[in-house]
This record gives sequence, C-alpha cells and structure tokens, in this order.
Amino acid sequence: MKSLVVYSSQTGNTQKLAQAVYETLSGEKEISSIADAPDPDGYDFIAIGFWLQAGKPDPRASEYFSKIITNKRLFLFATHGAAPGSDHVKNAMTYARGLVSNADRIDTFSCLGEVNPGVLEKIKAKPEPPVWAANAGEAIGHPDDADIIEIKQVITSLFL
Repeated sequence: MKSLVVYSSQTGNTQKLAQAVYETLSGEKEISSIADAPDPDGYDFIAIGFWLQAGKPDPRASEYFSKIITNKRLFLFATHGAAPGSDHVKNAMTYARGLVSNADRIDTFSCLGEVNPGVLEKIKAKPEPPVWAANAGEAIGHPDDADIIEIKQVITSLFL
C-alpha cells in the first residue's frame, strides 16, 4: 500500500499529529506540508491534517480536498481550540467529510491544539467572540503525549 500524509499547520500542532500518523504507517509512505503536497492520485491511503478556521478546515486544506478523486481511502485529522466533542468540532468534521464525500472510506480524528496566544487575544477582544474561545484555555499544551498515543492507536486500528 502506498500512503500519503499531508498536513496544514500554523503553529506546529497539526504537524505533530501528521508525524505520528506517518511514523505509524507501514509500507511505502510519504509526508508533506500542504504547500508542497503532491497530487494525491497514485496513493492508496491519504491522511490529511488541518486546523479549524471558522468551523471549517483551513482554506489550504479545503483547497487540497478538491484534488481527491474517487476510490481513495482517507483519514482526516484536525486540531482545534474548541471543546472536544462540541457541536463546533462535530460540525467542522462533518463539513470536512462532505468536501471529500466521493472517497471510498473516510475515517476521522480530532484533538485539542493550542491556539496561538496572539490570535486568541484578538478573538476574545471581539464584541461577540466565537463560542469555542471560552474553551481555548483547555487546549494549552496540546497535542500532548496522550493525543499522540491516541492518534497512533487509531491509525493502527484502521489496518488491523
């Protein structure tokens, strides 16, 4: 099996998860930032990591999703400052799945990712900050060792 791991990361959070996915995969594999990502054609399994922006995958990841053609097995993974399991996260992951609904199989994973303090300060200063901002403090230090172990377990379980 030929695998590709592609990630979009601003602060290094999603890159940490991408590296964990890459290390866990066996066989022929490649890892790339989204800026240098190859055409996804020719890969059997594609893992795409992104961060959430306004409740959706970041723009660069969303653009890359449009390159995915049918007959692909996908793994989408995301980092975010929102509370795990919140409607914000659920809706964002559902939206991401919808962008690649033509894939054969789509598995997902998401976890907290520390929000850039400067960005968080600007967001909290808004008259009506987004709902997720109230939970962003919980994301400090994430993804942590437990998050890395969890994503590795998920990847391992996909190929058992």
